[in-house]
This record gives sequence, C-alpha cells and structure tokens, in this order.
Amino acid sequence: MMHKIVLITGATSGIGEATAKILAEKQYKLILCGRRQEHLQKLEALLSSKTEITTLTFDVRNKNAVFTAIESLPDSFKNIDILINNAGNAHGLDSIHEGSIDDWDAMIDINVKGLLYVSKAILPVMVGQQSGHIVNIGSIAGKEVYPKGNVYCASKYAVDAITQGMRIDLNAYNIKVSEINPGAVATEFSKVRFKGDIQKENNVYEGFEPLRASDVANLIWFIISQPKHVNIAESLILPTAQANATTINRK
Repeated sequence: MMHKIVLITGATSGIGEATAKILAEKQYKLILCGRRQEHLQKLEALLSSKTEITTLTFDVRNKNAVFTAIESLPDSFKNIDILINNAGNAHGLDSIHEGSIDDWDAMIDINVKGLLYVSKAILPVMVGQQSGHIVNIGSIAGKEVYPKGNVYCASKYAVDAITQGMRIDLNAYNIKVSEINPGAVATEFSKVRFKGDIQKENNVYEGFEPLRASDVANLIWFIISQPKHVNIAESLILPTAQANATTINRK
C-alpha cells in the first residue's frame, strides 16, 4: 500500500503536533513544518520509528522561504497528497481603535497570506496529479464576530472565503478542500494572544473543559481518511461547554 504524503504547517505545537502524532500512528508519510527547528527535531525523533518523516523550518509569512523550503523536499516527499494549513495565530484582544498595527499585520500575514503562500507552492503538484486534499484550519471566529475580535475574526473569515473559493476552483481537478472551525482549544493560542500575561491566559479556560489539541487532530484524521468520493467540506467543533463564540458554561 502506498502511504499518502501529508504536509502539516505549524507542527511544532498544539493542533499541528497532535495531528503529526496521530497520523504517524496511521503511517502517513509526514512533512512537518514550523519555525522552531529544535521542536521539529524532537518531534521527528519521537515519531520516526513509526513512519517516514522529513522536516522543513520556515516562517509562513516569508514567501521566498516557503517556496525555497518546499522546492528543497527530497524526491520521495515531493508528491504531496494532503496539505494541512494549520499555522495560525491571534495577537491581542483589543477594541479596533486601540489595536496594534503590528498585531494586525501578524494575523493577516500568518493566517491569510501564509496559508495562501503554502497552498500556492503545493497546488501545482496536486493539479498535476489530478488529486489531493487541502484541510484549512479556520475558527469559530470565522463564523461569528465577537467583541474585540475584529481583525482576528476578519482573518478567519478570509480563511473561510478562501476555502470556499479553493473548493470551486479546484473542483475540476478532483482536489478535496475541507475546513475545520474549532471553538475553545487549550493550546499555545492564548499564550500568544495575551503575550505571556498568565492571568489573562488562565482566565480563558477557567471553569470549563476546553477541547484538547488531540480532539481536533482526531477530526482531521477522520476527514482525510474518508473514501475518495466523500469530502467533509466543513466542520465546527466545540467543547460541550461552549454554545457559540461568546456563550460558555463556566462552573
């Protein structure tokens, strides 16, 4: 059996790392990408007994680095079957008139442009193969805007629109395009958003059980393991305590 080749961005922590662990168990061949080389090397050491793995260190914001890294893949990893656009971030939680332009740039550059750069680098392979699967990690913030979410929500609404556009444009090439929109997941997300403010970070998940990264990773595995004629186009995954972006049952 030919093992499918999966490229995962943002594989150094959170959902990306959890997905790598699950897919290694299922013996997919993995291309693990991220900015922190030492994290990638540790993950490769942990999982290389289960499957073939290679790593690429680059920042999705840097388009030249994206294309150079992906072009450098060894021949045995070039024919990518599945792309998981997982790299993303939230910076700050401020009213629009108080927001930091640097924070806005970071969210748009990573969540929107980074996703586009990686997809652009890989799509010629999928189009040439007349097959493939792209899984974009969106957010509940791409379905409803919440107070102080402004630019972060805008970036995830963009992911939603790009996903729909991809699905239409790639339909003729038998390429599946799926989107997963998680609610509250306990990852480094809040650490980044609140820039190390432990109190604010802890408040996010206080009084309820959030999703774990492995819960989202299980859903990714379920989506990519469907038969050829099935595409789970969109999925919203929430912890039981969460009803929408702002309604959380805290004890």
